[in-house]
Amino acid sequence: MSVVPAISEPTDQDGDRAITPASSPRGRRSSKVLSRISLPVLSLIIFVGLWQLVVSLKIWNETLVPAPSAVWDAFVQTSTTNDGVRGYAGKYLYEHLLISLERIAYGTVIGIAVGIAFGLLMGTFGKVRAVFEPWITFLRTLPPLAYFSLLIIWLGINEEPKITLLAIAAFPPVAVATTSAVLAAPQSLTEAAKALGGSKFDVIKDVVVPSALPETFTGIRLAVGVAYSSLVAAELVNGLPGIGGMVRDAANYNNTPVVLVGIVAIGTSGLIIDGLLQLIERKTVPWRGRA
Repeated sequence: MSVVPAISEPTDQDGDRAITPASSPRGRRSSKVLSRISLPVLSLIIFVGLWQLVVSLKIWNETLVPAPSAVWDAFVQTSTTNDGVRGYAGKYLYEHLLISLERIAYGTVIGIAVGIAFGLLMGTFGKVRAVFEPWITFLRTLPPLAYFSLLIIWLGINEEPKITLLAIAAFPPVAVATTSAVLAAPQSLTEAAKALGGSKFDVIKDVVVPSALPETFTGIRLAVGVAYSSLVAAELVNGLPGIGGMVRDAANYNNTPVVLVGIVAIGTSGLIIDGLLQLIERKTVPWRGRA
């Protein structure tokens, strides 16, 4: 009978098992971070390469699908002063983006605050849920353009209809997510809190709200995404300066490179904000996934 010799683990000079850099916690973290950075960068390089290939093959007219170099030139043009003109329509690209982000911030903060309040009420009181849930579902299914014209009639063409549209767009996802999270609060914990003498307010504050926070954060992230997707609609009228207004105005003149620059700016800023929301969620709700 043959005996296969065991392969001993590497040891240090004192005979203890040696920890290789790859197997150490720090090494594993570094490898994970490197993977999270390198894979998106690699996918971006592949995407740009395929994009350039499509342009080189002339499958579509360059007015429809401009070359990456044309989009880069548009980015430089909208970010600098050319022939005495600042950026696009008198504003640099970052100024258009900041103005739109300010509108999104006001709109989403209002929508999220109202959505959380309604979610807590509907999850706690069945009669409130029976009254408002159909209306929120009705509102959630409406595309922004369906009621934006009405908002303009009511509120004018300044900032009020834009911020209101973004608030209405951000409200339903948070309200629905918070309601579901409150209804899913562990019954055993609520009963234990009541048995220990906690009032209804104490139960909501100490049990229901912490239990609902993870799902509520998911609703907040969805709300920000919906608000971003409604940005161009919100800036459809009197949207300049603003990144959505810039995209709409450039599209009117078939200026596809500027349209793509605006789309990339909106998407990139959305990725950054979503990453910040995830970071806040990890800090605020460290118990998510550990229950």
